[in-house]
Amino acid sequence: MDVRSKNNVRVTGRTDGRPIMLAHGFGCDQNLWRLVVPLLAERFRLVLFDHVGSGASDPSAWDEQRYTGLQQYADDVLAIVDELDLRDAVFVGHSVAAMMGVLAAAASPASFAGLVLLTPSPRYLDDGPYRGGFTRPDIDELLESIESNYLGWSRAMAPVIMGTPDRPELEAELAESFCRADPVRALTFARATFLSDNRDDLDRVTVPTAIIECAHDSLAPRDVGAYCHTHIKGSTLVTLDATGHCPHLSVPEATAAAIADFADSL
Repeated sequence: MDVRSKNNVRVTGRTDGRPIMLAHGFGCDQNLWRLVVPLLAERFRLVLFDHVGSGASDPSAWDEQRYTGLQQYADDVLAIVDELDLRDAVFVGHSVAAMMGVLAAAASPASFAGLVLLTPSPRYLDDGPYRGGFTRPDIDELLESIESNYLGWSRAMAPVIMGTPDRPELEAELAESFCRADPVRALTFARATFLSDNRDDLDRVTVPTAIIECAHDSLAPRDVGAYCHTHIKGSTLVTLDATGHCPHLSVPEATAAAIADFADSL
């Protein structure tokens, strides 16, 4: 299957610029990068895509058994790198896509010049001294809500995830993005996301890495950003003066600047 159609790959920006791959998180598609793209396109070659099962990806590529974990998504990222023959690329992964980038870079470090982990979490579940932000009953309730009433869950959770009560239009945009997703595929993706544990994979990352967190984030608290920073050798940690889990929507200028600064530093 052609990778470009499989993942609805779109390339824009400066043709001779450093490639920057923009990978969306759970329940979203590449459209959620729309405010960041024009801020980066004049200097960088931007590669946008939809994960299989999301957005305008090829529906025939979806296989529930293959996409039960994050490794297959990481393999798709590497397939895009190979198909486009990307050199010195920077991978930017939002939320769960950050761990896809970690897995891809751990498997093939030569494929990337660097990683940007935007509001990442290697594990959402609390585990002893590790504070991921959720208890097991929290996650069970979340998954049950998605399974029983996905549209209701989408409309209830979007404001919590977005964290911008003064900007209801952003909360509505995120809710609409969730609602466009197929509920069965969304549930599989949610399980892969919220039951994942990639803490041990952080130590496998050898490429330069920037971790971008928000000052207040209900899904990825600052303890998580600090944990990633500690376990990825040589990484940098940037804390945006922002609330919520989607700074590429709420503070696109600051997010784009942090991405560009990191790319320039390589």
